[in-house]
Amino acid sequence: MSRIYLETLIDADIETVFDLARNIDLHQESTSRTYEKAIAGRTSGLIEENETVTWRAKHLGIYQTLTTKIISMEKPNQFTDKMQKGAFKSLHHQHIFKTVDGKTRMTDIFDFESPLGIIGKMFNKLFLKNYLKKFLLERNQLIKITAESINSHPQSEH
Repeated sequence: MSRIYLETLIDADIETVFDLARNIDLHQESTSRTYEKAIAGRTSGLIEENETVTWRAKHLGIYQTLTTKIISMEKPNQFTDKMQKGAFKSLHHQHIFKTVDGKTRMTDIFDFESPLGIIGKMFNKLFLKNYLKKFLLERNQLIKITAESINSHPQSEH
């Protein structure tokens, strides 16, 4: 089992960051270079607990599908998704949110296991872990930019 642990500090309120992190449309925008598209289950808007989403994306030159389910959610502090079907042997992704000095710390704990035994472990160590880390960093950067943009232009009250 491999683990990717990331922390991203975002100058925005926890509710905004939480909702952006579970926004299917924003996720698709952050993964446009892999042509990722939600094709079944929840395909737009905010995913909720017990909902699934099936993604289709081009990774390493091959189109693949991955179905995940939100197995737990505590708004706005955390949600966890787990692979139901896909190329991995297992995939479990915790999203944790905490207010720190008026900002939001978004933590990703991404655990995954490649198929194919020892070959999968070698591929994982040599390539896949760094590939997935870059994928998550790109997603987190878009969440940060979007949240901070919303935060710097709050809705005016009428």
